[in-house]
Amino acid sequence: MSLADDKFLRTEELTLNMGPQHPSTHGVYRAILTLDGEYIKGMENVIGYLHRGMEKLAEARTYPQFIPYPDRLDYAAGMLNELGYVQAVEKLMGIEVPERAEYIRIIMAELQRMASHMVMLGSYALDLGGYTPWMYFFRDREKILDLFEMASGARMTPCYMRIGGVAEDLPPEFLPQLRKFMDSMPASFEEYDNIVTGNEIFIARTKGVGVLPVEKLLSYGVTGPNLRAAGVDYDLRKVAPYGIYDRFEFDVPVYENGDCFDRFVIRIAEMKQSLRILEQAIKDLPEGPIKAKVPRVIKPPKGEVYHQIEGSKGVLGYYVVSDETNKPYRLHIHGPSFINLGALPDMCMDLTLQDVIATIASIDFILGEVDR
Repeated sequence: MSLADDKFLRTEELTLNMGPQHPSTHGVYRAILTLDGEYIKGMENVIGYLHRGMEKLAEARTYPQFIPYPDRLDYAAGMLNELGYVQAVEKLMGIEVPERAEYIRIIMAELQRMASHMVMLGSYALDLGGYTPWMYFFRDREKILDLFEMASGARMTPCYMRIGGVAEDLPPEFLPQLRKFMDSMPASFEEYDNIVTGNEIFIARTKGVGVLPVEKLLSYGVTGPNLRAAGVDYDLRKVAPYGIYDRFEFDVPVYENGDCFDRFVIRIAEMKQSLRILEQAIKDLPEGPIKAKVPRVIKPPKGEVYHQIEGSKGVLGYYVVSDETNKPYRLHIHGPSFINLGALPDMCMDLTLQDVIATIASIDFILGEVDR
């Protein structure tokens, strides 16, 4: 038998469960891996451990009562989740939101986008063995959560958006503190580059890893930074502006390689654009009411609506069906984490086990949104 004989070289494949309790699966997610030595020859996503039933819960709650629940979807992006929901109901009812409330919403949405990206970037570095950069990213995220606490009284689950506007106006100390945070970020971006993106170990672990062709990404329905990192210029804030995003000047970062490295650096680039939007929003923030006059009991007209926004992880959509009562007849959530996770097995094929850890972190999914 020659050494080139396939039967001679073949090893016995091993089935390995990674998760559902594993520090690198970012929640109760299980991957059934088929290994040939160190290399992945098969991967199956296993989800559903949370049993949340959030969409069914919506049918037993009034429209305003459901507002706290989107906070618990992607719990790293509560403000964005709330925004998508209340805008869907406003579209169904034809409610016009006051100008000041629109600007406050933009401020909160972009701060939340940055905070969400910081969770991803810090966790990503930690998964690859970098404890120090994790501290840098979470240090800056704490400043954003402090701002949320000023405005809403809460940090991760703010329950700040309302149908027709926002819950409360910005307190007097909010804008000075926001400007202080924004002034500190250029130095932070420099630190990120010095400690992570310029690190030769990080580059070796992420460059050319977890690549999936654009055609495959599109067939899975992948959106957000993961799609833009592969070269597709698609951002709902530009192609289908909602709220008042059409008033702001900002760029949509797009990269070419679609690997783990690009999925990391594109989020830093997006944070820089969020700062541009915040600068304009603060400058143009008008005075006036922060909530439209809406009925005391919300009963949208009979009908259905689908509304989507650019969440921190991709397209976040809400499908709402009204039967003219004070509760949704049906509510369905299009969660980007669930969609993006579907592409993970193809990304991981023929990678080594350590590269699977890097690829999982680069997708940036939250299991609360997957098992909604």
